Amino acid sequence: MTAPGVDTTIAPGGPPAAPARDPSRTARLLGLVGSLLMAGGALGSGALPVPNPLFGIRVLSLPSRNATVAIAVTYAGIGMVVLAWLWIGKMLRENGAVVPAPDRRQLARTAVLWAIPLALAPPLFSRDVYSYLAQSATLARGLDPYTLGPAEAFGVDDPLVRSIPTIWRDTGAPYGPFFLVLGRGITALTGNDIVAGVFAHRALALLGVAMIVWVLPKLARRCGLDVGLAMWLGAANPLVLFHLISGMHNESLMVGLMLVGFEVGLRAGDRWWDPHLLAGGVLIVLASAVKLPALLALGFLGIEWARRRGGRVRDVAVATALHTGIAVAVYAAFGIGTGLGLAWLDALDAPSLIRSWLSISTDLGLLGGQVGIILGGLGDHTDAVLGLTRTAGLVAAALLAGWLMLAVLRGRLDAITGMAAGMAAVVVLSPIVHPWYLLWAVIPLAATKAMPKARRAMLVISGILAIVVPPTGADFNFRAYQLPMSIIAGLLVIALTLLVVRRSLVGRTGVDVDAWPGHVPAGRPKEDRGAPL
Repeated sequence: MTAPGVDTTIAPGGPPAAPARDPSRTARLLGLVGSLLMAGGALGSGALPVPNPLFGIRVLSLPSRNATVAIAVTYAGIGMVVLAWLWIGKMLRENGAVVPAPDRRQLARTAVLWAIPLALAPPLFSRDVYSYLAQSATLARGLDPYTLGPAEAFGVDDPLVRSIPTIWRDTGAPYGPFFLVLGRGITALTGNDIVAGVFAHRALALLGVAMIVWVLPKLARRCGLDVGLAMWLGAANPLVLFHLISGMHNESLMVGLMLVGFEVGLRAGDRWWDPHLLAGGVLIVLASAVKLPALLALGFLGIEWARRRGGRVRDVAVATALHTGIAVAVYAAFGIGTGLGLAWLDALDAPSLIRSWLSISTDLGLLGGQVGIILGGLGDHTDAVLGLTRTAGLVAAALLAGWLMLAVLRGRLDAITGMAAGMAAVVVLSPIVHPWYLLWAVIPLAATKAMPKARRAMLVISGILAIVVPPTGADFNFRAYQLPMSIIAGLLVIALTLLVVRRSLVGRTGVDVDAWPGHVPAGRPKEDRGAPL
């Protein structure tokens, strides 16, 4: 037996011909080298705990002694992974994951190989995992993590608090009770061992990614999209590798549970007591008990079920009552089980303490405040303007989501695309937008066929946003010189690497050469050097 797409023809009277060249090998190796560089650089540039447990360990402590070099190495790796991902994505653009482009097995192996170094390395891009540990420990000690900040609960010198950014030490947990209950279990296993707690949370994040990997092919088949392309755009996305696996954001659990619940719910028949409909609703509500925006998927699932029953007002009312009952039951169980009631709903505005430049509504509020100061002479009313623009953004998101649900109910839009577009509206118009928030919409959009322009835009946006967050997960106050020096050094490493890659492609043909920007094989006449390959 031979692998599909491999040429093993036997020449008459001679040995078998050499197997065909694997056109994706160079791109896949480029991404693997980048991932390894990121993992090595994380030893000095990552979001390491305070105090750094690597100090005093030979070899492993070397990167932390020169943070500028470590950050440069990490940035070089980030660039390689993003470029390799985009390169392979361009190979898949024409026909999907079929020979001569990388097939599904190659893509799966590539994604796993790129993920392994990041899963074993210290966290990058975010220090949120330390807040997770402290907030879960607060709950484990019988205190209220929604009203008490970690510093108030444990003191600023506690090992669980020292690694948390200053702005979040005195704020309550903005996460749902299901996530904190899972974190309380991690606290029971790891206690105050920060390193063990970090890797336990990474295992939890990998569980969420595993759910995404399981469900994306099923959603893609429902939409008639090539499974390999959907997996590459969604599960192997640099935002997933960097912020769910390396950064361990709880979006992995939120999105994983939300999409699995949506897929299970779509299998339901027209009976309201169908086990698939009930189980799907419970899973989506559990996702919202990690982060509340996942609850929007429950609305789209109910609308799709109502459409299948005829789309009458009575059908919508039944679906609304059923899913409202599920949500109330699950939230009540957590409220009684934790003894905190619905206190977590009061803490959801904690992230609004920061002003996110990716948020349209926040940018408009800041602009309006500055215009009032400069032109109106009215004083600084930025906070009041921010309140107005952020509220307007949320109202606009709700109206867009309602319009999309109506389109699904009338059969003009499939439920998966509607849900993905609704999540995109919530992300774009919310008061706070972090790069990893886009995964709420990017991952389900990767499975849809109805929005090809959105998928192409997603490639570019994912690539850009993957590089905007510093690997340290913190600002560079008092050491601002490090960032430009590191970026310049990282760009030089990337440029040299790409020069080597380009030279390796000279004289070759294949989808990798076709996808390489501006590449011209050697030996072509000078006057022909703009013709298509």
